[in-house]
Amino acid sequence: MTGIPTMTITSSDGPRPIPHIGLGTGTVTATGDAVKAAVLEAIKAGYRHFDTATFYGTEKPVGEAIAEALKAGFLKSREEVFVTTKLWCNSNERDLVLPALKKSLQNLGLEYVDLYLIHWPIKINYEHVKIPVPKELVTAIDLKGVWEAMEECQNLGLTKSIGVSNFSSQKIQDILSFAKIPPAVNQVEMNPRWQQKQLNEFCKKNNILITAYSPLASFGNFWGNNSVVECDALQDIAKSKGKTTAQISLRWLYEQGVSFVVKSFNKERMKENFDIFDWSLTAEELSKISQIPQQKLVYLHGLVVKEPNDVTAEIDSKL
Repeated sequence: MTGIPTMTITSSDGPRPIPHIGLGTGTVTATGDAVKAAVLEAIKAGYRHFDTATFYGTEKPVGEAIAEALKAGFLKSREEVFVTTKLWCNSNERDLVLPALKKSLQNLGLEYVDLYLIHWPIKINYEHVKIPVPKELVTAIDLKGVWEAMEECQNLGLTKSIGVSNFSSQKIQDILSFAKIPPAVNQVEMNPRWQQKQLNEFCKKNNILITAYSPLASFGNFWGNNSVVECDALQDIAKSKGKTTAQISLRWLYEQGVSFVVKSFNKERMKENFDIFDWSLTAEELSKISQIPQQKLVYLHGLVVKEPNDVTAEIDSKL
């Protein structure tokens, strides 16, 4: 992999490196061609972790970009890239997990992924995406059955590691009570406005790496907001260090000992996101960030709860 710092997760091959920073590809505005072009630019810039999901609909362009990068010599081998994809909620049944991963691999044009995640710990009983999610279509997940199927996926060599996304400490504890292969990763919303201190501590104790999504509170997306990039405390620190608020947020995540995925298809911002590794935050600055008021943003991927009785709020309360 490139000079990006890496962390280690458990895998079928033993300890496996995962880059601290990856490119997220969850988008509702970019076309497949735009996603492919962005992934190619990211590869040229040095990104080696690419995060996709069945729900995003971006597996094909991600796979096409990797194939083109290999052909053009931007990558020497498949092993240079770390690919994460996710099981969508309509396949959260034991018998549907393996077919879902095989479909994802077909979309990606790959023989294996590096990391396969359960996207959300709920079952949604419809074939296609429907937004907002009707309450009557949401049911409890058979966590033991689904996790056993995830373990089968790893044992078959279709994924090097398995994990979860949007899981609470309690849900992870449930998995640990019966898992033969524990989760390697828990991908969750995490940023200075939603710091996940207790969850991060729990995951570290159980050798589970947190990968943070929405590190900038999904700024620029319809479900996101400016709560990170326009945070007064972060702006003050950024000004004093000659950095952007985005760089301060990413550096803060780095110092929390987590990996993270950023979603910027802008070439210059892609490069700016790398400029966080050769400087650090002071104890005073870290203390200032720790006092930022907390606000959760993502309740069901791509949705923001705007009303207390919003069905997504009820779903979230079950996680």
